[in-house]
Amino acid sequence: MSNIVCTHCNAINRVDAERDALAAKCGKCGEPLFAGEPADLASEALERQIARSDVPVLVDVWAPWCGPCRMMAPEFEKAADVLEPRVRFTKLNSDENQALSARLGIRGIPTMILYADGKEKARTSGAMPASQIVQWVSGNLCKS
Repeated sequence: MSNIVCTHCNAINRVDAERDALAAKCGKCGEPLFAGEPADLASEALERQIARSDVPVLVDVWAPWCGPCRMMAPEFEKAADVLEPRVRFTKLNSDENQALSARLGIRGIPTMILYADGKEKARTSGAMPASQIVQWVSGNLCKS
């Protein structure tokens, strides 16, 4: 059993490992637990994902005015399509969530932060194509 936090209502769902997580729906709101695309979350919802979800969480910290962020957005979506449900893909708008961005030590955007077991596992800044995102995430999850 794995705990999966719903990106729509923040409910914690227990999903059997034998069950297809892509087909799983939230027991509270009925929305799919994985949509194959990044979830744009506010601070509290993101912190709940990191703290309570059993799957690794990848955060793309971005801003609407950032050219490289806008260029990377479709690539981040393509990577989500490849790696979900093994990894939860999320986006954090640094303009709308300035306190959390500061607490995370964001110095430049786009910045991706990978969390596993509630702890930061890796971080990188700069736009990259989907294939490189997939390689970066997979490589960092394989490290002990």
